[in-house]
Amino acid sequence: MLISIDWIKEFVDLPSELTPKEIGIKFTLGTAEVEDVLTVGDHLTKIRVAQITSIESHPEADKLNLVTFDFGGKESKQVVCGAGNVKVGLKTAYAPLGITLPNGLTLEPKKIRGILSEGMLCSEEELGFAQESAGIVELPSDAPIGQTMLEYYNETQDILLDVDNKSLTHRPDLWGHYGLAREFGAVFEKELRNPFSDEWASNLKKKFTDGPSPIKPVLEGPSSCLGYFGLSLDGVTVGESPKWLKTRLTAVGLRPINNIVDISNYVMLELGIPLHIFDRDLISNNKITIKELGTTEKFTTLDEIERDLIASDTVICDSDKPLVLAGIMGGLNSGVNESTKNIFIEVANWKAASVRSTSTRLGLRTDSSQRYEKTLDTQLCERTLLRTLELVLQLCPEAKVIGKAEYDGIDLNSIKPLVLNTSVKRITSVLGLDISEQRILSIFKALDFKINQMGDNLEVTIPSYRATKDIDCEADLFEEVGRIIGYDNISPSSPKLTIEPVRLTSAQTLHRNIRDFMVYNGNSFEVNSYPLIGEKLMEKCLWPTRSELNLLNSISKDHAVMRDSIVPNALAIAATNAKNMDNFSFFELGRSYHKDSKSFAKERSELLIAIYSKEKTPFMDLVNTTSRLLNSVNIPFDLAEKHPKFKNALISEEWKGIHPFEFLNIRIMGKMHGVLTSVHPLVLKQYKIKGHLSIAVVDLSQVEGRPMKDKVKYKPLEKFPSSTFDCTVITEGNTAVKTILDSLKKVKIKELQSTKIVDIFEPEANKKAVTLRSTFIDTEKTLSGEFITECSNKIVETLENNGFPLKS
Repeated sequence: MLISIDWIKEFVDLPSELTPKEIGIKFTLGTAEVEDVLTVGDHLTKIRVAQITSIESHPEADKLNLVTFDFGGKESKQVVCGAGNVKVGLKTAYAPLGITLPNGLTLEPKKIRGILSEGMLCSEEELGFAQESAGIVELPSDAPIGQTMLEYYNETQDILLDVDNKSLTHRPDLWGHYGLAREFGAVFEKELRNPFSDEWASNLKKKFTDGPSPIKPVLEGPSSCLGYFGLSLDGVTVGESPKWLKTRLTAVGLRPINNIVDISNYVMLELGIPLHIFDRDLISNNKITIKELGTTEKFTTLDEIERDLIASDTVICDSDKPLVLAGIMGGLNSGVNESTKNIFIEVANWKAASVRSTSTRLGLRTDSSQRYEKTLDTQLCERTLLRTLELVLQLCPEAKVIGKAEYDGIDLNSIKPLVLNTSVKRITSVLGLDISEQRILSIFKALDFKINQMGDNLEVTIPSYRATKDIDCEADLFEEVGRIIGYDNISPSSPKLTIEPVRLTSAQTLHRNIRDFMVYNGNSFEVNSYPLIGEKLMEKCLWPTRSELNLLNSISKDHAVMRDSIVPNALAIAATNAKNMDNFSFFELGRSYHKDSKSFAKERSELLIAIYSKEKTPFMDLVNTTSRLLNSVNIPFDLAEKHPKFKNALISEEWKGIHPFEFLNIRIMGKMHGVLTSVHPLVLKQYKIKGHLSIAVVDLSQVEGRPMKDKVKYKPLEKFPSSTFDCTVITEGNTAVKTILDSLKKVKIKELQSTKIVDIFEPEANKKAVTLRSTFIDTEKTLSGEFITECSNKIVETLENNGFPLKS
């Protein structure tokens, strides 16, 4: 956004000793980021009045002339010129070499058809006075030769600050020059001149008449309107705007159109509130209604583009048709034109979210919509209306007000001001800077904050235009003082806080122990997946349930649902890694999210362990790793097969990914709080995973909230060697290996330390070969060969008696 310093000076004096760049730096530090500082009219100080003294034809070009002229210098100059209106004695504008024109052209020494041109004779377009022009400028015969164009046209050399709009998003009061002038006054400690006083308003209201107003706006049903002012005038004359008005608009990037339209743009840029001026004769039956459209309809805006409106769009209508798309742009069928005589001035305020939504949907961003999106103050609409009236009467003295200002909307008197409490001591303490009470009070006064001192406390009343979006709490008051003082004037210092070690919670301790075990003993990598997933992912893994926690405004379809399990993410991660590795293991400590009727949603802390092998099933490795982990972190558990009554809440048994044989429940404190399973080949095929994948899921929610007792027992290293006995038994393919291990629990051999599964393979169809390893040890002596043989035979006999014969 461009800020005219010349415009700002109408309301506040700025330090004369500061350069434009210094003003920009100071404003950046105090208010908003200035991206560039521009000087308007700088080229006019170097372009001079010149008189043509002779004209010769260019020897190499029929349509070019060699023009010699006097511009008040010691010597005359010659340029190559193709303008058709050159003639001897004509006074025009000469731009010397080195100057940069408004169109961006920098004049450099250049030969045109072999002859050097010493500058340029300029047209109005090249001077920046017109959009287009034919021929060079023709000045009156009494124009002083050598006088600069700035002096001749009595132009003002303005300074423009190009401010980053993003830095003003939270400041709706800074989208007009008067609001900006208040900031300049506070930053440079200069008093703000207020031309919009109560007396000023009262004098303009005297222009109202006692007769009925031709148009009385009416809010009908639900809409985005917060307040709507309207005023009718007769007898306006539409024509060209005066030079001062066109200059102001042009300087800040707007194209002058006619005096009435230019007034609406000027007031918007001055006070920050957009407005619209209708040709009242085009309003059917003098009826203005503000409402939601209620149906879909085509609407042609002022830019002559047809827009598709929907039922919820707010529009301003007459008795037949929509006239304006609220807060964004007027319609082509209601705007002011050259024949307009009677007008209706509209100044309204609209809900920011509604304007932003409609503007985004239509792809239509305007000066009006940008301001309404920032949450404007309805209480400033009347001032905007009166300022518009003042300028219309100034440019059209014959115009007459018909009736008075009409209003419909919320009761403006019901809006209570925001009052915040603070103190000088708190402000200086938070900022870490010793600031006098007088300076703090002067800052608040400059920013239009009303102060009521109550002892050491300050009761601060926030102006309405700052309370719509910006100022909200006491901390905002600290910020106001800090930025005006200048953050560069506050010396940085370290926080005066006591640094003490923080004791880990029981949950943090458990998670840390799990990570340590899985990395150092489980040979696993930790992963972290997004808790937001999509329907596509759940369909791919054939997940049987659907989360009810759907995002209303998700960034994509792949991140539209809060996951109810970690498993779908784990399968996607495994599929990616299986393309590049033959074996891997990873784990994740994450959360799943579940609908809850009382508290909306509940979170469940879960641990997932996944082991992949391309050659053989890693299920027993997973069982061993998970068992060792739970023992390591002192979580009491036991493994159980599927139960017909008690189901596991972590993974539904309806999931097609559950393996028919390689499945165990983990029972923690008597409840099914964990699952061990291999993933069914049907699901692996969905992910194109070639090999075997086993996963474990453990619900940690029940145990992480309480510290687990340390059950580690220390004993001396064994003095005597242990002995092992391996055997392979044959069983049916659907027999769980846990059944084989359970059968050996009946063996009464005190020297039998453990029996574990070493390997599982399929020697033939529907058969399973399981290799077991039994370990024997005696703490008092070395075991004899005869004893080991006797124990081995007893184990084999027990296995055979339970239906598990040795593999032949």
